[in-house]
Amino acid sequence: MIKQTQILVVSLFIILLSCKQKEDKKQVETTLYSNILNYVFTPKHKFDKKGLMFSDQGAWFGYSFPETTNIIGFSGPFLMTQQNGVWSSASLTNLIVKNTAWKLSDTESYSSHLEQTFLSEKLELKQQLVFSSGHTAIIKSRLKNKSNSVQTINYSFKNKDLLADGLKLSVKENNLTIKSALTNAVGHIIFPKDILLTASTDSTYTSNEIEIVLKPNETKEFIISQSFIFKEYSWDKERKNIQNINFDTVLKDRKLEKNTELQSLIKNRKTQFNDHKYAEVLAKTQVTLQNNWRIPAGELKDEGLFPSYHYKWFHGFWSWDSWKHAVGLSYYNTDLAKKQIKAMFNLQGEDGFIVDCIYRDTLIEKHNYRDTKPPLSAWAITKIYKKDKDISFVKEFYPKLKTYHQWWYNKRDHDKDGLCEYGSTDGSLIAAKWESGMDNAIRFDNSEILKNGEGAYSINQESVDLNAYLYAEKLFLSELATILENKKEADNFKKEAKKLKLIIQSQFYDPIDGWFYDTTLDGKTFIKGEGSEGWTALWANAATQEQAKAVKNKMMNPKKFFTKVPFQTMSADHEKFNPLKGYWRGPNWLDQAYFGVKGLRNYGFDKEADKATIQILKGAEGVLGKGKSIRENYHPLTGEGLNAENFSWSAAHIIMLLQKD
Repeated sequence: MIKQTQILVVSLFIILLSCKQKEDKKQVETTLYSNILNYVFTPKHKFDKKGLMFSDQGAWFGYSFPETTNIIGFSGPFLMTQQNGVWSSASLTNLIVKNTAWKLSDTESYSSHLEQTFLSEKLELKQQLVFSSGHTAIIKSRLKNKSNSVQTINYSFKNKDLLADGLKLSVKENNLTIKSALTNAVGHIIFPKDILLTASTDSTYTSNEIEIVLKPNETKEFIISQSFIFKEYSWDKERKNIQNINFDTVLKDRKLEKNTELQSLIKNRKTQFNDHKYAEVLAKTQVTLQNNWRIPAGELKDEGLFPSYHYKWFHGFWSWDSWKHAVGLSYYNTDLAKKQIKAMFNLQGEDGFIVDCIYRDTLIEKHNYRDTKPPLSAWAITKIYKKDKDISFVKEFYPKLKTYHQWWYNKRDHDKDGLCEYGSTDGSLIAAKWESGMDNAIRFDNSEILKNGEGAYSINQESVDLNAYLYAEKLFLSELATILENKKEADNFKKEAKKLKLIIQSQFYDPIDGWFYDTTLDGKTFIKGEGSEGWTALWANAATQEQAKAVKNKMMNPKKFFTKVPFQTMSADHEKFNPLKGYWRGPNWLDQAYFGVKGLRNYGFDKEADKATIQILKGAEGVLGKGKSIRENYHPLTGEGLNAENFSWSAAHIIMLLQKD
């Protein structure tokens, strides 16, 4: 009997160990989403944007893999420290091994790091690049003798010519310094101590030649650090950190960090999206957001995400982009999500106004105070709170949210009827259209601007999406007030929401068309043209069930909105539908598509929501599968990716499409 018990215990132990091993294997496997994006690219000129770049830790620079063996190193770095993105060089630390003809054997990219392997007849060179901080990337090179005989190897370093404007290099012993006339960020490249540098010109350098002898299978390793650091940070402190760095420890930490983030996304998927391809696309969203992550610098006082590092005019933070980024980030990195929120509120006006967009260097671009963007910040903050239950975060931002919410009624309600309009601070119609976020949508084709007061103007129409957002915001504010045990304010916001909901259902809904439209200021005339604003009331839970059903029927109509990439910005059968020439007149923006899918789920149309989600991800070119980046928007009929590459809010909304709430 004792023996049987012992056998049973051993058996249970083996089963448990097997399960643990399988779980450990599963943990490791999530880091094996290699080459999710194709970083193979050698820049031909300073503004060359034909390839993608890898970045991490909020650094203002990134790298690619070289396309040819003319470069034995990493392409770049690509600098976001000046000129809205410019290549410093095709390669700053090009390794020269005397009398050796290399062949590129392999490149592997992960969210944690880059790896590349070069082979010659007798040698193997493996290089790894990992970011140790938002200021520094570390490159480890390992030369291995793969022959059966002793090899004498001579190697040195030189760079490809500097490409960016205003850059000049200087050298001292094993240190290379790069300064620019166009930015206060300084580059510091530190080589091994036995490397002595000589400046050939103010654009090129060479090093001494090092001779080593390697026995068969013997290896030689060396580390190079590349730092680009702004003046508000201490280079002395960063240099000391670099001196104490263990490359393998940094790489291990980075792998664990990225694996933990990715696990959060993969484990929280809706059960109907458990297929491997959806885990893979979540890995793509993670690295997309990572590549757009920037630490504070200049006028940007907190961390946040660019819409796209790849497009020169998107090197800043936008308000409604920020709210969307924060919601996407909340599923795996609430700390960064909070900082993204703070970055925009840092410039909030005393009256509650939140600036449209902000930039690091206002000599390149000025902050845009001409308008704000749709009110989605309370949504973002509520989402973040639900993930980490940080009540101090709610306490900090609840008063700011209230002030911003009231700003709309103070500055954007022309006729004081409790319904708001999009507008501008400078009286321009173009900025008022920008405020909607849907710049050239057909509903604004005949709009005019009206003055509400000093520095406050409205378009002469009331928009269904804006008032649906404000309705939702009242409910989110009520939730936050409840969290803070402020019952009076929670009840007041609920009462306001109830009143607004009835107005949305009656004023903006056309029962004949079965669609929600903007109206004229007096609320008597619909501004026709079926667009994505028509399902915003469903996202906000402001429609009746009957209204939602009618809207759903049009959304699922293949001639209207259920296209190859469903739920685009306007109906495909409209005469002004033109995805290739109309920024908001036909392309599918994944934020609007998400609002549509979420709207369907809110009213129990889960079958349709699942069908649309699958079709969106399948139809949008390059979203599923490896290599191609997630784009700003997509052609709804062909699936072609349009406009900016590596686009943050598209990635954030893919996360939202696949995650449990």
